Amino acid sequence: MARRRKVGNLLALAVLSTVAERPMHPYEMASLLRARGKEQDMNIKWGSFYTVVRNLEKHGMLEAVESVRQGARPERTIYRITDAGRDELLDWVRELISTPEPEKPRFEAGLSVLPVLPPEEATTLLQQRLRQLEAEIAAQKESLERCAGEIPRLFLVEVEYDLAIREAEATWVRSLIADLTAGSFPGLAKWRAWHETGEIPDELAELAERGRPPD
Repeated sequence: MARRRKVGNLLALAVLSTVAERPMHPYEMASLLRARGKEQDMNIKWGSFYTVVRNLEKHGMLEAVESVRQGARPERTIYRITDAGRDELLDWVRELISTPEPEKPRFEAGLSVLPVLPPEEATTLLQQRLRQLEAEIAAQKESLERCAGEIPRLFLVEVEYDLAIREAEATWVRSLIADLTAGSFPGLAKWRAWHETGEIPDELAELAERGRPPD
């Protein structure tokens, strides 16, 4: 049996889940993943697709069953999932569904250094982000409504989750904008003075020296 590996390559997860349906060649795997919009669910680097397939075969999770040629096309190897690959697939999915992991979006990185912007610019940029979020939320809701009754909910739960995350983010951003525009954001005057004078207030400098508070 292949050695179990820690979950870390979501493209491999996508490949295994596709081949679990039936044996197929890599071109067909990639075509199905694209048709199903898997790149919207996970970060897929298509340039490494064939390397991932070969690595899955190397680790005993896929095995070649035959090679076929159609006309002048290059010969294609058809793969099927092995028992070890099916066990690994199930382990990956169980871990991903059951165990929360800290995920660091780029937005959080930007928020962590927000003070380098003056409050007015930060507010303008947040308003720009909120408009984009609201447009994406509206489009997702329309798409879900259009799919209702045609596609079983089982195959839409990841879209529902993404929509819920976006709605929660929009609510939080809207609240932050309200605090900044109303002037009720704590330390707003000191933040503004920092950018007006170029000198960080003593209170903020002291907090910066302490570092980030523990989670």
